[in-house]
Amino acid sequence: MRLGFIGAGRMGRPIVDRLRAAGHDVTVLVRRPESRASAEADGLICAATVAETVRDADAVFVAVLTDEQVRSVCLGPDGALAAMRPGATLIQHTTSDPATARLLVEAAAERGTRVLDAALSGGPNDITEGRLTLWVGGDETVLEDVRPLLATYASPILWVGAAGNGQRVKLVNNALFVAQVGLAVDAVRLAGSLGIDERAILGALQHGSGASRALGIVAGGGSVDAVADRLSVLMLKDVTVVREVARNAGADLGIIGTVLSSDAVEEKVLRTADAPNSRPDNQDTRRAAS
Repeated sequence: MRLGFIGAGRMGRPIVDRLRAAGHDVTVLVRRPESRASAEADGLICAATVAETVRDADAVFVAVLTDEQVRSVCLGPDGALAAMRPGATLIQHTTSDPATARLLVEAAAERGTRVLDAALSGGPNDITEGRLTLWVGGDETVLEDVRPLLATYASPILWVGAAGNGQRVKLVNNALFVAQVGLAVDAVRLAGSLGIDERAILGALQHGSGASRALGIVAGGGSVDAVADRLSVLMLKDVTVVREVARNAGADLGIIGTVLSSDAVEEKVLRTADAPNSRPDNQDTRRAAS
């Protein structure tokens, strides 16, 4: 199968590698010079434009960084949907606003192409091992058509309803994950006040009823600071999107919102002191709709 891939970076590149290993021909569009040089050195076919990347593809993957980038590379006269052939499928992996998924579906319908809102959970190692989680919104029959393709790098692959629901599930998941990391921060604080050091409490809690995947990641990193050093930028991006989407929907973030707005999360996890405009107003920070 001929495939196009837009954004072969940290998450995209291992997906490309799995697709190629499964025998598919993949053309990639990589904007950063260092990533393009690495791709070419490894024998990848690199295109210069979106149109060149997608025009002959049976399926096109999008794994860029932001919602704005998704709209830029997919929509408009120079976007992927305008250049894709009828019957081809766009598979959108980037964490983004659910409203963007609906825009993509509407634009695709006008040209006879198809779209799946395929939000992902996991990291590069999960892709390499074929166990990335996908929450897929869109037409279930389209998902079944491309399921073997997705299965080259993902399991489980879960259909979650209409386009946009993949992103909604991902946003709830990300909010819960960051809140759990924040609770791990406070658990370390509480343990310290009781005379237990950080490594000891993190190692012990993994074997108790308070264990979680977030706690396991923190413990595996050795400390909260080590995890924040690696993931704070990504977690801040995700929380910013969660707050904006919830605000637009008039949804109450509730207790999760309280934890996300706590000093433990803002200062230790998201490190918003480095991005002062990202912290929400203190007035009723529980409600994203305030």
